[in-house]
Amino acid sequence: MTSLSWLLLAAAGLSLVAASCDKSLLPELTFTLNGANLAWPCTSTRNIYASSGRYVSRNIIATRVQIFKDEAIVATPRYKPGVPFTLGKLSLKSKDHQAVLSPFPCWSLQEEGNCQALQSVVDLFLDPQDILWVLDVGIVNTLDQPIRRCPPKIVAINVKTGKVVKVIDLSGLVCSASRLQYLVVDYAEDGRVFIYVSDAATRAIIVFDVTAGRGFRVVLPKAVTDGCLRRDVLYLALIRKPCGTTVLYFTYLSSGRLFSIKTAHLRRGSARGTVVDVGPKPTNLVILGTDGGTALFFRYKGDSEIYLWNTETCFKEENFMLVQQAGECRLATQVVPGYKRLMWVLESNFQDYIQNTVGCAGASVSLHPLVKGCE
Repeated sequence: MTSLSWLLLAAAGLSLVAASCDKSLLPELTFTLNGANLAWPCTSTRNIYASSGRYVSRNIIATRVQIFKDEAIVATPRYKPGVPFTLGKLSLKSKDHQAVLSPFPCWSLQEEGNCQALQSVVDLFLDPQDILWVLDVGIVNTLDQPIRRCPPKIVAINVKTGKVVKVIDLSGLVCSASRLQYLVVDYAEDGRVFIYVSDAATRAIIVFDVTAGRGFRVVLPKAVTDGCLRRDVLYLALIRKPCGTTVLYFTYLSSGRLFSIKTAHLRRGSARGTVVDVGPKPTNLVILGTDGGTALFFRYKGDSEIYLWNTETCFKEENFMLVQQAGECRLATQVVPGYKRLMWVLESNFQDYIQNTVGCAGASVSLHPLVKGCE
């Protein structure tokens, strides 16, 4: 790893596992997640869920994660039937590396069909005030026969207490074609809280001023979809510049270019003349996350290597630093800062899950520190 990448992470108080053949930290802090290891209130509850089809272990997959102290909170979207809870947690202090997932914050908030509860969580964001913002699209069985159970919403949970502190109904900000995918949360200099949500199908970003209790849609320029065969995945990443300015980077998976916009412009509701074309992408790339500062992590579509780009430098391949080499047949879905001041990776064989080719044990999901292999 170059000295620059170490400096980037050190500035954020974070680090990677050392790039040497001694990977002693990795086995100790590697956790395997699957639908067979869930924490149930009792055996009879598990049996009732299984016999009624509300629990199908192979249909459970963790796709997004946020880390609070020594716990990881994960999203398990209801892509298929049989997912008993869509928001769970696991302990990173556990000595059993077959992680046990518990519903977060409780079972009552997981009831499918109850619009006061969570239906299908697709993204999470933990803010500096220890509030977890949860994007619930309200649609279940997405990969089989989609059913809209409830309107889309954002739920704010105090991770210290597990209490729901706010619910934001997004039904007035979407249309029938909307496909919500990612959210990030930003604090303005005056303390106001803003949420940005990507709506891939309509080429828009939903902006919600939490403090004022109002939201609006910002339609992105047509150039954002130039070259796209379809409006597939609209990734978001919030970067905080050294001066304190926040910038939202975004791109469609099949777009040939990366774009950005200062959040101050988004808050004013205008994307005209304010969207910056950051540059061409070498190929289709998947944005995985940030270090909370200027570093953006990504991988190329279909490839497992993870790269870091310092957004203070030009968006060119010579500025992309390899921070995790190719591993097993899993692909990363997120990189986040967290426990032991490390960067963490959530990865899975999501492609097999989509194609319904996973075994009886279900998807292969792993959560571990970001580590560069031996050179």
